[in-house]
Amino acid sequence: MMADPFRILGEPKIGGILIIGDHASNAVPGDVALGLDADHLNAHIAWDIGVDPVAHILTQDTRFAAFLGRYSRLVVDLNREEDEAGALPSESDGRRIAGNDLDEAQRADRIARYHRPYHDRLETLLRECRPALILSLHSFTPALKTRPDEARPWDVGVLYNAHEAASKTAIRFLQDAGLNVGDQLPYSGKLLNATMNRHAEANDIPYVGIEMRQDLVGDAAGQARFAHILSEMCHFVSEQLGLTT
Repeated sequence: MMADPFRILGEPKIGGILIIGDHASNAVPGDVALGLDADHLNAHIAWDIGVDPVAHILTQDTRFAAFLGRYSRLVVDLNREEDEAGALPSESDGRRIAGNDLDEAQRADRIARYHRPYHDRLETLLRECRPALILSLHSFTPALKTRPDEARPWDVGVLYNAHEAASKTAIRFLQDAGLNVGDQLPYSGKLLNATMNRHAEANDIPYVGIEMRQDLVGDAAGQARFAHILSEMCHFVSEQLGLTT
């Protein structure tokens, strides 16, 4: 029996804080052959390094729960609309993903198995246990192989689309904490924000989109540090915006 394409950590609560990690895993289900070796599956192209352990630490606080993708972003990219080509990427940072050369029927089957159930369950969860705040948690590589001359010096990036209040408040907190903060960096939430557009903005749920730099969350000390910072950030944002957590 196929496992659900999501995992839930902690107990989601009405008025709590929900972490959403679309790319928290590099696992590949047994019926999918991507044509990649272990080195590629452990690299940034396959998942958001650091998200899973940071989410586990945060959810030790009962005010937090987490909804995490179970499979690699190369199996299906959950932070894309299902009809986007990038939902089943044919390449990532210069690496061809041969297992995603699919015909129309195969593509539809992959979406039906791994993309749609994730978003359907998240939709139900938010309806039943509407959080006060969503923490959209991602991470970024310090350097892309295909863009070696493009500097990515930020400790953390903050992303948002039309709903800016929570993220702008978070930026102020993170800067005051001494971090080098990328406002809409390393890319803009106005261009890539599918999960938050659908589940947060469409439902008028405040959210902060976070991108952690992967070399800073690659070990236990860095993960604990970021979990502490993000916990304090979420509570600061909640207080400043008058949210209940």
